[in-house]
Amino acid sequence: MALPDPRRFARSARVPWIPSASADEIRGYVQVRLRLMAGLIFWVCLVLFGFVLVLYELYPHTRPPGAALVHRVGLVGLAVLGGLWGIAMRRPLAIDLLYRIDSMITLSIGGVFGLSAYVNAEQRAAVWAAFIWHTFTVFSRALVVPSTGRRSAVIGAVSYVPFLVAGLGTAIERPELLEVPPGPFVIGVALFAGMATLLATTGSRVIYGLRAEVRQARQLGQYTLDGLIAKGGMGAVYRARHALLRRPTAVKLLPPEKHGAENLARFEREVQHMSQLTHPNTVAIYDYGRSPDGVFYYAMELLDGVDLEVLVHLDGPLPAPRVVHVLRQICGALDEAHGRGLTHRDVKPANVILCRRGNQPDVVKVLDFGLVAEVDRGGATDFDGPAVLGTPAYLAPEVITSPELVGPPSDLYGVGAVAYFLLTGQRVFAGKTVAALCLAHVHEAPVPPSARTELPISPALEALVLSCLAKDPAARPASARALRAALAAVPEGAQWDEDAALTWWRSFEERRQPDPGAAASNPRTITVDLMARATRSGEVAS
Repeated sequence: MALPDPRRFARSARVPWIPSASADEIRGYVQVRLRLMAGLIFWVCLVLFGFVLVLYELYPHTRPPGAALVHRVGLVGLAVLGGLWGIAMRRPLAIDLLYRIDSMITLSIGGVFGLSAYVNAEQRAAVWAAFIWHTFTVFSRALVVPSTGRRSAVIGAVSYVPFLVAGLGTAIERPELLEVPPGPFVIGVALFAGMATLLATTGSRVIYGLRAEVRQARQLGQYTLDGLIAKGGMGAVYRARHALLRRPTAVKLLPPEKHGAENLARFEREVQHMSQLTHPNTVAIYDYGRSPDGVFYYAMELLDGVDLEVLVHLDGPLPAPRVVHVLRQICGALDEAHGRGLTHRDVKPANVILCRRGNQPDVVKVLDFGLVAEVDRGGATDFDGPAVLGTPAYLAPEVITSPELVGPPSDLYGVGAVAYFLLTGQRVFAGKTVAALCLAHVHEAPVPPSARTELPISPALEALVLSCLAKDPAARPASARALRAALAAVPEGAQWDEDAALTWWRSFEERRQPDPGAAASNPRTITVDLMARATRSGEVAS
């Protein structure tokens, strides 16, 4: 028999706390919780069953006359429960079938324990143990399985019917076994069952409501946040999904406590400009807005790849032809942005993602255009001096000395610093303090990359990288487009091997695992107050 189509349950009223989820997501979540419930009940019942068997072997006089029947029924129930938990629940099941299994587990356990209570009526401890163990089952279901209060009330009440039948049967057929009159006994059983059902129903309703509140708190417009991807000083990025669209999405949040109202307004304007960028190497912006509680967010394409910072930490310096291939794509994205009056201001390896699109390897995506900018004295700094936002290892000299002059040449300096890192596995300058690092960018000449790596680098490529790292912005390439053309002209420009890249990607996808240390190794975007630091350390930046 064909299973019902789960898509018709995508908006089911039984799961309104995930209104924007797909049918597969709803089904998957319910199945995971039901699998947990089945496994929990299976092991508890198995331990209980083993305990009872050992008890009857050690103390035969405690074995009631109907124990054999209860044991046979219990063994069948355990086998079915184990099959559901170990086999059937391991493959995707339709949502309506999952709800039937949910009901069947609780009702079946109620039937087995109700039979035990009736058959073993002369053993009062066994009767009350059966009652209590089934109550544990009802409470466990309320805690684990997502359910409305109404559904929990119905399942709980029906599951206690076998106990009511057992109590009524005992009161009619064997009243001599009762310590109280038959009428009060039956009423007591009903009250006990009613109280247990009421408590389980209340628990389900409370948990159900908490799930709904959490889900609502994770809603941003039409987007539902699923999990944190990355978090930094400028906000957090979450994996998300749209209520209607099925494309993978990432949502970046810029909480109001991180920025003043003026900065948030500027970010909103810049995202509006960013959404107009269409270059294939620029991350696509889908949407933006503000939540009711003032959180500014924008939605962008979700990238399944590796940033250049992590890539170098994983595999070391890249071959020069691959570096040229990556740099040319970065320049393409920058060229379009610069043509629209946008400056990136934070070009660094962690802001460049290397992806595989279809069967095309080493596709670059540049992140965070225009979201890192100068902050004046009334902004995010507490110091009385000029402050800039950026990553110290990749700051152009003019960003430090004259923030008002930041422009496209500053981004080209960042491209040079990224190229240096990719070629050598080391940053252009190293400093024990932020001030020392910034001063190195302003005053020190970089060591040629060929002196810091054993990999071959052509003199033309090395000269081009060093020209990007010139202290004077005018001495750098004239534009991102000019730099891209110059990169195409170096000897490595025609040596990139696509087959080798595909081989690397296959290997990478096989060994890729979440790296807990990768995020910690990424350079942070921080506020740098050079004058304040220089004053404290006695240094002066010219």
